[in-house]
Amino acid sequence: MGAYVKLARAANASLAYARVGLEDAGLTLSQFAVLEALYHVGPLNLGDLARRILTSGGNLTLVVDNLEKRGLVKRSTQGNDKRYILATITPAGRKLIARIFPGHAKRITEVMSRLTASQQQMLGKLCRKLGTGE
Repeated sequence: MGAYVKLARAANASLAYARVGLEDAGLTLSQFAVLEALYHVGPLNLGDLARRILTSGGNLTLVVDNLEKRGLVKRSTQGNDKRYILATITPAGRKLIARIFPGHAKRITEVMSRLTASQQQMLGKLCRKLGTGE
């Protein structure tokens, strides 16, 4: 039980560190993840986007709704299939993520640099084992 508590505390501390700067931009971590994925990968259908940022479809719909209201993302359907919805970052979204991504990446690098390269590799293996059960 003690190892789980330590893992949860480390995860919460890392997430809190990752949120720094995002709140100033008026973004949640999920909203940032959507913008970052669309910025770096390009337009994605909502199913692929949900899998990429590790969230449920229902939660993603709310996140994209809020980003769309702010003019940062737009949705469109492809062809006759109204279920296939494509999310695309807008110029305003591109400008915002280009401004805040470097600071975010720097903070993630800083928090991870508390571990050596081999410790980071081991952490990755351990997290994968916990996540997949293998």
